Amino acid sequence: MPTAPTEDEVLTWFERLSNWNRWGADDRLGTLNHVTPAKRVSAAGLVREGLSVSCSWDMRTGRQPGATVENQRYMLSTGLGLADEGRQNLLAGGRAGGAQEFIGMVFHGLDVTHLDSLAHIFWDGRMYGGVPASMVSDRQGAMVHDVLAVANGVTTRGVLLDIARLRGVDALAADDHVFPEDLEAAEQAAGIRVEPGDVVLMRTGEGGARRARGRDYNANKPRSGFQAACLPWLHERGVSMLASDVAQDPTPSGYRTVHMPIHMVGIVAMGLWLIDNCQLEDLAGTCTRLGRWEFQFTLAPIRFQGVTGSPVNPLAVF
Repeated sequence: MPTAPTEDEVLTWFERLSNWNRWGADDRLGTLNHVTPAKRVSAAGLVREGLSVSCSWDMRTGRQPGATVENQRYMLSTGLGLADEGRQNLLAGGRAGGAQEFIGMVFHGLDVTHLDSLAHIFWDGRMYGGVPASMVSDRQGAMVHDVLAVANGVTTRGVLLDIARLRGVDALAADDHVFPEDLEAAEQAAGIRVEPGDVVLMRTGEGGARRARGRDYNANKPRSGFQAACLPWLHERGVSMLASDVAQDPTPSGYRTVHMPIHMVGIVAMGLWLIDNCQLEDLAGTCTRLGRWEFQFTLAPIRFQGVTGSPVNPLAVF
């Protein structure tokens, strides 16, 4: 059984794994600097079947598993009562109509499939690159490191490391944390190797449990995830984005101060972009059917100024 690093060792990683100033003082991309034009061209060559697979959950109104606040949808105009007496409709002589709505949500949490920007997490009053946490304000939002840093989207090679499949279980037990040795065993089983610029998607199998239980699924229960020991491995391999069917960190992580080491060290020190709460069951099925665990990965956020992340629909294209 691999040995978990001590909290004192994890604390040293804020400096040892730091990418601050690696790509210049004004760096806003962090680990996405590993995604080069050549990497994008290479990823395009992975598309052979013309098959696209979503890695996101549907969003619905009402309380969802692990949601902080209920998703909201208010209809401003609908298709009801168009012919009712007293309802004036001047469009096309009363023949045309339309619908529109207001939507609202808190996407950070354990429910919505979302991207964390580098403004999402602070440590000792700083964001990635040493930017003061005060650069995220109540009036203007994130004035530095908002999601517009990836306004042009992300296209690169994606790899699925299916740890549940490796273990031969439907879902990892809560105390079965994922170590670098597991990532390498999953690489070997899939016949791939994680390379600089890749997006790593790690499956624990929690998506299957969530799908089976629906609204009764409890996302706040103890769950597996990346053990902190994975951080040096991710740094060494040059991973550009990290995704999972959980919120990356195990719950509980086993650490008191750095209680979310993947988020805290990953985002603040490394500039690692995270995609939480992916739906990886469809992707796992497709990879198994095709015998391929690498694919073109694409993602685009909502271009909303000052926002610390975005709901997203990551796509794996085969």
